[in-house]
Formats: sequence, C-alpha cells, structure tokens
Amino acid sequence: MMRLTFLGTGGTWPTRRRGSPAFTITHGSATLMVDCGEGTQRQLVQSPVSPMKIKGILITHLHGDHFLGIPGLVQTMALNDRKAELVIWGPVGTSNAWEMARQMCPFKEVFKTSVIELHGGEVFDLKDLRIRCTRVNHSVPTLAYRVQEKDRPGRFHRDRAISLGIPKGPLWGRLQKGEVITIVNKGRTVEVRPELVVDPPRGGVSVVFSGDTSPTEELVELSRGANVLVHEATFTQDLEDLSGEVMHSTIEQAASTARKAGVKKLVLVHSSPRYTKESDFQRYLKEALSSFEDVLVPEDLDVLDITR
Repeated sequence: MMRLTFLGTGGTWPTRRRGSPAFTITHGSATLMVDCGEGTQRQLVQSPVSPMKIKGILITHLHGDHFLGIPGLVQTMALNDRKAELVIWGPVGTSNAWEMARQMCPFKEVFKTSVIELHGGEVFDLKDLRIRCTRVNHSVPTLAYRVQEKDRPGRFHRDRAISLGIPKGPLWGRLQKGEVITIVNKGRTVEVRPELVVDPPRGGVSVVFSGDTSPTEELVELSRGANVLVHEATFTQDLEDLSGEVMHSTIEQAASTARKAGVKKLVLVHSSPRYTKESDFQRYLKEALSSFEDVLVPEDLDVLDITR
C-alpha cells in the first residue's frame, strides 16, 4: 500500500483554500516528497507526515510554486537535528538552483543534501519503490514521475510442494527465488520448475505525477495502467486557448490523458487561483466530475490510500 498525502493542491500562488504544490508518498518506512512549494513546512505540521522521515524530494520543475519551499523545509530539518542524508532529484538546473538557495538562506548544515539532475528516461530505486521519469511539455524543463512498488514474489503453494515430494527447507527458498531445482523422488531424478508451486509475481501499485504540462504522448506512456494519475488541471475547458499559451492543461485534457493511458483513478490538482469563489470552484468541480469515471479533486491535507 502507498499513502498519498496532498500537502498543497493549488497552483501559481497560494490562496486561502489551497497551498502551493506539494505531495508525499509513504510506503513502509520510506516517505518521498514530490514538489515543495512555498509554505510546505507549515503544511507538514498540520499533516500526519513527519518531515524527519522524508528520504528524498522529486522536483518536477524550477518554477517557484514547486521549488521554493525546500530551503525552509531543510532548515526545519536541521534545527530538529536531522542526521540522515536528503536527496533532491530534479531537471537540469536543480543543482545550481539549490546552491543559490543555500547561499541566499545560509543555515548550519548538520546533514548532507545531494542533488541528482535528470534528463528524462532515468529509472532509479528508493528502497522498495521504483521511480521513472520523462520529459513533459512546459515553459521550462519539466519532468513527470511514476512511483511504483517493486513487484512482489507470487504466492508459494506449500501443499503443491509437499505433493511433489519437495522437502521443506532451502529448496523451497530457491523455488521462491525463481530457480529450477532437481530432487530425487521415488528413486527418480525430477526437475521442478518454480511455476509449478509459485504464482506469477504480483505487480505493485503505482502513482504518476504529471508536473505542469500541456498534453503530451510521453505522459500517456508513463501513465499506462497506473493506479492513480495526479495531473495538473489549471483551467476549465472554456480557457483551453489560454491553457495552450501558458503550456498547462485543462480538466478535459487531463481526463483525456487518463483515458488514453487506462489509469484507474484521476486526481486533479494545481487549479488556477482564479477559482477562489465558491461558485467558481463548484463549476470547476462539476466539470471535473463529468470528465472521468473515477476522479478526485482533493483539498489540502487530504489523504489517499492506494491499494491493489
């Protein structure tokens, strides 16, 4: 299971209702943050997520509403005597941006921060999570990320193993690892393949974060079959022309990506600050609910459990 916490669900600048983009994924003992806009450290105080347990931060792009919360968050970690290393992944330019932020906001460094720049197409692991990224279509270099549980071994059938005469012990372990074994059964040497006693691997759950982007086939491919797609939907469909000019997505464009990719649940975030009146937001919500079969428009601090 993954637990997805929506620390900030707005876009461009914070409003009374919504903070700047920031999300966390908790899986086992690992917590991973995606984007870190202004005010994220205060949102964490009000959430069930401890900043001290965050292992790394995935930055989609270097616009301020997705990046400027990192200096304050790191200072909070330092003042609370963090010792563990923090890794920051982001597009080309992230290393320079972080270095300038450290110079602008000097603080005592009591733990190591490492920056890894990505070009799109990389695959890397954080404990039991596998992370893939791709370039998407925005006004600055921007990455979308897919975070997925690694496959788990299939179920081992003890009754089948016993019926085949395989003694309990190391041979069972080898079969669970996918190895072919040889046993002597009733005086005959018999080869046993793992699929006779072990089910196929169980695929892990997955969540995709679009970053800021206009529609692109690269995001469709990254999202293929995902359990959850967290997609920016800055505008309602009547502002499609404006959305294209500033390289963002409308609600319907996000839904179209979700349909093409065959995702199970669509989560819409990064709504424009223009939707601050309740009547405006209700119009936004109505359009969202009519755009995809299983869609969620979360509020700040909402939590979503993603299960098989």
